[in-house]
Amino acid sequence: MNADELKALQAPLKSRYRETPDAALITLGAEGELGEGLACRVATVKGLVEAGLHPATGGTGTQACSGDMLLEALAACAGVTLKAVATALQIPIRSGRVRAEGDLDVRGTLGVDKEAPVGFRAIRLTFALDTDASQAQLERLLALTERYCVVLQSLRAPVPTEARIVRTV
Repeated sequence: MNADELKALQAPLKSRYRETPDAALITLGAEGELGEGLACRVATVKGLVEAGLHPATGGTGTQACSGDMLLEALAACAGVTLKAVATALQIPIRSGRVRAEGDLDVRGTLGVDKEAPVGFRAIRLTFALDTDASQAQLERLLALTERYCVVLQSLRAPVPTEARIVRTV
């Protein structure tokens, strides 16, 4: 896809959202079903993924780890965003890789140390690109990718989140 094709694809959407801002408000969702043992099966567009404990917390390593899935979502969102921004800016990228990695102290989630945080201490996002873009272009590409990546922005400025239990009949 080139810049003109991307602009043509998004122009009617942008116009609609400018005219009717409420139309831009969407709700995404994910759903899981508790499985055997310590598992939860999550439906994705590519099929069911069975999540379980990470080996560092007692898992077997045969199930997906939700921490890994969070980093996978970040890598996917950042990669798609970078490609869209590069296309819009007409910055040619021959190939590239995205790596998201995070540091986690599992003592927190295991309740071993009440002072240890539950969650990632730090997350790093790295793009390795084969491109002839100038340093200034790469800096702009990174800045705009960071600005428009939904998952990255949600991690940087956490949104109000609630959890609840409802009884089934």
